[in-house]
Amino acid sequence: MCGRRRRETGGGGVGEQRRHIGGAERRARLALRHRLAGAWRAADPEEVAGSLVALHGTDPATVYLAVGARLADAGRTVPELDRALYGDRTLVRMHGMRHTVFVLPTELAAVVHASTGLPIAAKARAGLIKDVAAGSDGRLTEAWLAEVEASALAALARRGQATVNELTGDEPRLREQFLYGAGRSYESAQTVSSRLMRVLGVEGRVVRGRPLGSWTSTQFRWAVAPPHPELPVAEAQRELLHRWLTACGPASEADLRWWTGWKVTEVRRALGAVGAEAVTLDGGGTGYVVAGDAGPVEGPGAPWAALLPGLDPTAMGWQERDWYLAPSLRPALFDRSGNVGPTVWWDGRVVGGWAQRGDGEVVWRLLDPEGVGREGVAAIGAEAERLRGWVGPARVTPRFRTPLERELTAP
Repeated sequence: MCGRRRRETGGGGVGEQRRHIGGAERRARLALRHRLAGAWRAADPEEVAGSLVALHGTDPATVYLAVGARLADAGRTVPELDRALYGDRTLVRMHGMRHTVFVLPTELAAVVHASTGLPIAAKARAGLIKDVAAGSDGRLTEAWLAEVEASALAALARRGQATVNELTGDEPRLREQFLYGAGRSYESAQTVSSRLMRVLGVEGRVVRGRPLGSWTSTQFRWAVAPPHPELPVAEAQRELLHRWLTACGPASEADLRWWTGWKVTEVRRALGAVGAEAVTLDGGGTGYVVAGDAGPVEGPGAPWAALLPGLDPTAMGWQERDWYLAPSLRPALFDRSGNVGPTVWWDGRVVGGWAQRGDGEVVWRLLDPEGVGREGVAAIGAEAERLRGWVGPARVTPRFRTPLERELTAP
């Protein structure tokens, strides 16, 4: 935290009696540690990503909108994030937890790869080899695939960054097709390039580079992943869990399993390795914080408003969300696969949703107005204007559309 920001109060030991951390205190921690309350907003994208551990990157626009909501100077969002991702490369977009694309500090690439990526990568590689051979009647063998892969990586290294189309110009065998799911409802013809690049991404050998269009574009170039050390799995899991609990604790065991994608034995081993302290939560559940973090936390001092994008790392941070999102709001704010859409926040709770219309107007609706009041309505409106101001001429349509977002943008 910089000097002008109020600091969180330190906590002592838990002792024999577990300390209780209720919903109000969890929301206070969220406001500070997720850089959402005004005075605690961040100076640059690196500070945002470091505070949250990782930003959801499946939808490219989410990364920019999530950073913009947390920067003290939101007008610098696009150039500063472009600098961090493509100039200084202090942030990297890569596959991570739950086979999801994230943007995270480059220093964490080795930690994420070793802690969550290795079993996913092994399964993806085995599946690729099996599917390519079966879908080509044995014509495209594992040895053949290895040759194509080596050639494609060499071409990518020469170019620095390249689209799949550019790589297929250098290595035409990437265009080869195979039949996936023969005889089944999902039968389809797939290209070697699409599957191979995805597997290389999961393996941490390539990363997504600069998009072809604006910051909202879903078309992108590939780049060779920056080198990183190979860490022991247990060491990497300990480091990742410590960082995530610092940002998101207290969290339940179910939250940890959901966010990391780990087995319960891995979660419990990592909790023991970091010396996590157990606390009680509202409803009688058990949560965990990093050692020494169970003490009271001084909140931001004033209520705050935020407009967060679909798939935002705060809205998607926990599996058990009732302490900040009423169950009655979920049908309007989530799609059928469980992806959250754009949300409106007031003082640590989700109270509605927002959308951007074709003319650029940012519109929002309260779904849970209790406790918002005139002050909250004014603050939310100011955040909507702040968002519209820095987004400018760009138009943002969430990749995963939700009922309320569709309704707000309907003619």
